[in-house]
Amino acid sequence: MEVKVQRLAELTSAEFYQIARERVKVFVVEQNCPYQEIDEQDGTAYHLRLFDDAGHLVGYTRLMATATGAAFGRVLVPQVYRGHAYGRQLVAATIDWAHRLFPGKLIEIEAQNYLRHFYESFGFKAVSEVFLLDGIPHLKMILATEGDD
Repeated sequence: MEVKVQRLAELTSAEFYQIARERVKVFVVEQNCPYQEIDEQDGTAYHLRLFDDAGHLVGYTRLMATATGAAFGRVLVPQVYRGHAYGRQLVAATIDWAHRLFPGKLIEIEAQNYLRHFYESFGFKAVSEVFLLDGIPHLKMILATEGDD
């Protein structure tokens, strides 16, 4: 497995096109959720891509600084690669990079509610009730740094 973490300016147009295409496939088409998928956060985010040994893109997240720490979102595994634990590897790599880029900071996410237990398995704790975001049930979750319990 290979992880690449780059800012938008470091990506080629073909690399960002691949990211955008997969994000629209998953978050707009597959989830039937029309919204502004490409947004201003793309310009300041770190784009984390997970590749298998054959060089196929098997996962993606974007990682951003927040006022209180770090956040990540747009977590995806292309449909053809699901069922191979790439999601676990992707989230583990994203948490690792968040700690590297934002040491000592908490990590916030707005997780889809059906993935609550998945994120809890990494140590995230729910800090909100379920709410609708673009018509999909979500909840805010936080992963505190060591010693913040």
